[in-house]
Amino acid sequence: MTKAPVLTPQADDFPRWYQDLITKAELADNGPVRGTMVIRPYGYGLWERMQGEMDARIKETGTQNAYFPLLIPQSYLTREADHVEGFAPELAVVTHGGGKELEEPAVVRPTSEMIINDYFSKWVQSYRDLPLLINQWANVVRWELRPRLFLRTTEFLWQEGHTAHATYEEARDFAAHIHRQVYEDFMVNVLAMDVVPGRKTVKERFAGAINTLTLEGMMGDGKALQMATSHELGQNFAKAFNTQYLSKDGKQELVWQTSWGSTTRMIGALVMMHGDDNGLRVPPRLAQIQAVVLAIKGDEAVLAKVRELGDRLKAAGIRVHVDDRTDTPFGRRAVDWELKGVPVRIEIGPRDLENGTAMLARRIPGGKQPVSLDALVSLLPQVLEEDQALLLKQSRERRESRTTEVSTIDEAVEVAGAGGWARIPWAVLGEEGEAKLADHAVTVRCLVAEDGSVPDTDDAPGNVAVVARAY
Repeated sequence: MTKAPVLTPQADDFPRWYQDLITKAELADNGPVRGTMVIRPYGYGLWERMQGEMDARIKETGTQNAYFPLLIPQSYLTREADHVEGFAPELAVVTHGGGKELEEPAVVRPTSEMIINDYFSKWVQSYRDLPLLINQWANVVRWELRPRLFLRTTEFLWQEGHTAHATYEEARDFAAHIHRQVYEDFMVNVLAMDVVPGRKTVKERFAGAINTLTLEGMMGDGKALQMATSHELGQNFAKAFNTQYLSKDGKQELVWQTSWGSTTRMIGALVMMHGDDNGLRVPPRLAQIQAVVLAIKGDEAVLAKVRELGDRLKAAGIRVHVDDRTDTPFGRRAVDWELKGVPVRIEIGPRDLENGTAMLARRIPGGKQPVSLDALVSLLPQVLEEDQALLLKQSRERRESRTTEVSTIDEAVEVAGAGGWARIPWAVLGEEGEAKLADHAVTVRCLVAEDGSVPDTDDAPGNVAVVARAY
């Protein structure tokens, strides 16, 4: 009798596989209010690693962390028309507090442009106060009609950056720097995710922005996922909040602004881009546990060696966990670590000890091989870097093999419906074609230049639209 698989196979039902993996790898559970989630310790550990890597890159730009209130007076959202229109359907509004109806309802922040700009208008007086570079790590609430853990939840965690600059060029260049040197660098070099950097169309642009830069990733089923965005806000919010500075020439000038954000959605992307039918595959540079050392049996000599090896690996700078829970069957523990995607398992039993070896199981390429105990400490860094590079290579090969050049809207719809991405000249598609794609649940993920760079304008000659179905 065939043993039932631990996870629903991806090929049978990708959404069910995703849900199975989130649950069985102990990443998250559904919260008690529809659309909310409880992030479990292993899932939160991934977010903490993401936070640390991102925070370091953000601070290298000169940006400082701050914190702003969760509750925003509802009147604030009326100050920038496009912004309030874009977020109105998603708002959660508090009307009562302390047993009484509030004089003015408060909105649970869907994003913080409004409240941060209120304070920017107080803090910016002179050109000497610029640039003003602020980031916050926080939670936000957007009432989600079709929730899915990590991908779309009513409440999620994120970082949101907000900046004010003296000139359009400074703001434009800063938004681009965040896009490429913070977000893309992190995703490619830490998450091992192949992403396409591009420019959003007017229809897909952030509410209130004059330009939105995006990074799009292809998931295991061929759908796209927006990974992070960086927005040029122009002077829209500066006008709404009268955020002015006294220039060197003694003139009152409006500031130019940016905002940019990335969320816990990246955990969902990690699952869907790198996961397989056996569970997660966590990039070694991200993993909070890079290697787990497992005692196969409760033999005292084995336990002593496992703990000693754990100490040696830790001293060598490897993030290691010693699993000496020999009251739990070895097979079950091995499956659990495989589900969690720990890059390397080192398995040691009495026979291994006699031979002076350990069994090295590599999660990313798969397979096992015996390795000398004395060689492990020097070998593991190389193994981890090889596996990091392999994940990036696999994600890039998937996107390249499933991306098709097309010349008509019908061809684009066909490619997207079959689980791929299509590239079509923007001059052929245009806004009218974009509307036709929407009838088939296909969207323009971004615009790219012919050479793959990010175009300076929506209608630059040679712009190509990358289109796909998306989460």
